[in-house]
Amino acid sequence: MTDGSVHRTALPNDLPTERLRLRPDAAGSVSVDPELAGWRYLSFRTVTIAAGESIAVGGPDHETAVLGLVGGDLSVAESGGSTVVLPGRASVFDALPWTFYLSAGRTATLTASARGAQPAPTSVAIAEAPTRPEVSARLESAVIGPEDVQVEIRGAGRSTRQINNIIAPDFPADRLLLVEVLTPAGNWSSWPPHKHDVDDMPGEAVLEEVYYYQFRRPEAWAIQRVYRPAGGPLGLARDGVWAVRGGEVVVVPDGYHPFAATDADDAYYLNALAGDRRTMACSFDPTLDGLVRERWASESPDPRVPLVPSAR
Repeated sequence: MTDGSVHRTALPNDLPTERLRLRPDAAGSVSVDPELAGWRYLSFRTVTIAAGESIAVGGPDHETAVLGLVGGDLSVAESGGSTVVLPGRASVFDALPWTFYLSAGRTATLTASARGAQPAPTSVAIAEAPTRPEVSARLESAVIGPEDVQVEIRGAGRSTRQINNIIAPDFPADRLLLVEVLTPAGNWSSWPPHKHDVDDMPGEAVLEEVYYYQFRRPEAWAIQRVYRPAGGPLGLARDGVWAVRGGEVVVVPDGYHPFAATDADDAYYLNALAGDRRTMACSFDPTLDGLVRERWASESPDPRVPLVPSAR
């Protein structure tokens, strides 16, 4: 540990590569928790709630973020508090998200709307992390609407992508961070390859992370790689490469993790992260960083972005 409550490195992790990729079950749900991932904090799951049905979220010692993925409106009734409605969206490519941040010690009931002649189910992503009492005592539940989402265009040329900052480092939370990334067909993102598994501020912090994928077409796929060189404190060398599909999750306990969309399909992924610091600080693969950024200097951003316009 360092700085009192900040870990120096990610936990050593020798999970085989086949356990880093998670496929959804028959209901389309997928979940990961610290025991499965071999890390300290982050839990993540997706759930499809039938119209008129409800699920409960929250608890005494952790914060929760609920993001509407696809489907109808979602009612969020906080215990001892008010009820708010998160409007639905037809797909992750049609609108920016509505999100609810539930502070520690609170619970809420999520109910999918039953309005309309043919009400649609609602798919949600739920991220959770334990909180520190001295931090969580100052935090409050909040709705994060599309107008609160900062849209950023990152990169240039074939590595241009759209970043939707939802729970950013300046948002009043403890450990959770949440961001959407939309990558046009044929482009790269999380590029140049970066990692965040050692505490070496201001350049890098320890962050656990998941990638959750969606595409415009159910047949679509993209490429995700997670690799770690030998010789470090986090485990043996590792190199996993997957053709990821909609509804799947890849767990990133440490190492570099670039992504590439095929030239046939725009790609979406949701990143949920958790760590000891409110930062997205990372370091880049030194064998590629300078090469990529030098090329960017002579290239323009891809004119296809933003794939989903800012609401600001």
